[in-house]
Amino acid sequence: MPVHFFEQEVSAKLKNKRKLSAFLQALIHANKSDVEEVELNYIFCNDDYLLEINQQYLDHDTFTDIITFDLSDHEAMMNGEIYISTDRIADNAKKFETTYQKELHRVIFHGALHLCGYKDKTAAQKNEMRQQEDSCLKAYFNED
Repeated sequence: MPVHFFEQEVSAKLKNKRKLSAFLQALIHANKSDVEEVELNYIFCNDDYLLEINQQYLDHDTFTDIITFDLSDHEAMMNGEIYISTDRIADNAKKFETTYQKELHRVIFHGALHLCGYKDKTAAQKNEMRQQEDSCLKAYFNED
């Protein structure tokens, strides 16, 4: 049940990949009990790389921090590709007055939560997604 982390010409500055992988797997199993196997590929890249994906696959011409693709063939297998722009992470960390590491992990959890079925199109969905992200951050960083 692997979770892989790739860097596409950037350094994500990701720490403790084993802990993060185990946390993501636990998060997925807690939200999707029917999932038996997990294969996630996190690809960290720059703005231009992610913009190209956004234009090509989603027909959006804007920068974004994350794009999540659900590649699962059946409910017992979760297979996803999650692209994250480290440029957006750095900018958003400053904008939201948080650390790079916290913003990076918020977005990593955001991608996994999308694969678990959480959405963020409406105000109510965005609020629920933010609550889930905050809960993940609190648990992951052992904050009280």
